[in-house]
Amino acid sequence: MDIEPADQYGNKRSFQRAGSSQGAPDRVNKVCFDWQAGRCNRHRCRFLHSELPQPMSADGATSRRGYHQGLVRGNSGAAGASISGWGKGRAGRKASDKICSYFIGGNCSYGDKCRFLHSWFIGDSFSLLAPLQGHQNVVTGIALSSESGKLYSGSKDESVRVWDSQTGQCTGVFNVGGEVGCMISEGAWIFIGVPNAVKAWNTQTATDQNLDGPIGQVYALVVGNDMLFAGTQDAHILAWKFNVAGNCFEPAASLNGHRLAVVSLVVGVMRLYSGSMDHTIKVWDLATLQCLQTLNDHTSVVTSLLCWDQFLLSSSLDQTIKVWAATESGNLEVKYIHNKEHGVLVLCGMHDAQAKPVLLCSCTDKSIHIYDLPSFIERGKIFSKKEVRAMEVGPSDLFFTGDGTGELKVWKWSTNKMPVS
Repeated sequence: MDIEPADQYGNKRSFQRAGSSQGAPDRVNKVCFDWQAGRCNRHRCRFLHSELPQPMSADGATSRRGYHQGLVRGNSGAAGASISGWGKGRAGRKASDKICSYFIGGNCSYGDKCRFLHSWFIGDSFSLLAPLQGHQNVVTGIALSSESGKLYSGSKDESVRVWDSQTGQCTGVFNVGGEVGCMISEGAWIFIGVPNAVKAWNTQTATDQNLDGPIGQVYALVVGNDMLFAGTQDAHILAWKFNVAGNCFEPAASLNGHRLAVVSLVVGVMRLYSGSMDHTIKVWDLATLQCLQTLNDHTSVVTSLLCWDQFLLSSSLDQTIKVWAATESGNLEVKYIHNKEHGVLVLCGMHDAQAKPVLLCSCTDKSIHIYDLPSFIERGKIFSKKEVRAMEVGPSDLFFTGDGTGELKVWKWSTNKMPVS
C-alpha cells in the first residue's frame, strides 16, 4: 500500500533511550529496577535505563537466543519451538518511555515543550504511515481482498468502507443494516457478521448473499475444511458449505456445547478452536465436527485465539495470555502463562521485516503491546484514544489497527531500525 506518511502523527519520531552507560560509576553496573518494571518516573534516574551488555560466548560473539521462524496466523505449522523457550524475555527490555496522556486525548497545552512523548507509538522497527478516517463508531473488522486488492473495514456504525490500497482514499461506503461484529476475506469473498445473519459479498461479481441462521450478533468468522464457521451470540457455531452448482452457500452443521456467546474462532490442522463468554475453549474435529476437548483454565471471556507452530495461544479479560501444547495423549495443556496488567482484547500474529515472529496484543488500557515470540520480549507499544478492537496483517510488511473512535491506522515494519530522535 503506497500511502503517504502523515507528518502530523510524528511517524518519524522514535522513542528516546533514556539513560546512558556513561557517567557516574554506580550507573555502569546497575539497571533501574523500576525501569525494568516499566514504572520509573524519576526524571534524572541515577541507574541505567537500558540493559547491561549480553555475555560474550567463547568465540567472542554476543550470546543471543535465536528467533523461531514459522508464525502462521490462523493455521498451525510443522516444526516446533521448544516449550522451554516461552517467556524467556519476561525481564528483558521494555518500552518504558512515557507517552503524554494529554497528547493522546488531544489537549496537551505544552506542545513541543512537553517533557513526555507526543507520539502514537514507542518502537524502533515500525512506523505509522497514515490514519484512515470516516467511521463514526468502533472498528470491529478489517479485511484485505487478494482478488480486488482493496482494504475493507466494518464498524458498529453499521457500515463497511472500501479503501484504495494505493492512495488510502475511501472509495465506497455500504450500509449493512446492522452493527458489524466481525469481518474476514477468503478468495473473492468478504464475509461480514451482523445481527442474525452473515453477509457474503463477492468482490469479483459485486453480488451479495445473506446467510441466515444466526440468532443475535455474529462475533467471529473463520474458514476451514471448505466450510465457513460463524460464532454467534446464542452460543452456537454455525457452518455453511459453498454449492458450486447453485452458486450459493448452504447450511452444513450447527456445533453446540458452549453456554454463552462464541466470540473467537481459529482453525489449526484439522481442528477448529472456539472461545466463549462462558470462559471456555472448545476443540473440534474439522472432519467429524465433534467436540474433542473443553479447556477450562481461563476465568473470564476468551477474547482471541491464535495458532502458532504446534501451539495454541489464547487471551482473556482475566489478564492472561495462555500458551497451549498437546500432550502425548493429544489433549491440550497450558505450558506457559503471560500475565498482563489489563484485560486482553485481540491477538494478532505476523512476521516483521526481518521475518521474525511477533505478537500484537491489544489491551483494555487502550494500548497494543508488541512482543517477540516465543520469548515475549517487548519491542514496542501502540497507543490509541480508545481500545483497539480489530487488527489485520497486510502485504509488504504492512499491518492495520482499528480503534473505538472509528479510526484505522496503517503501520509498516521497517527493514532498518528507525533513527532515535
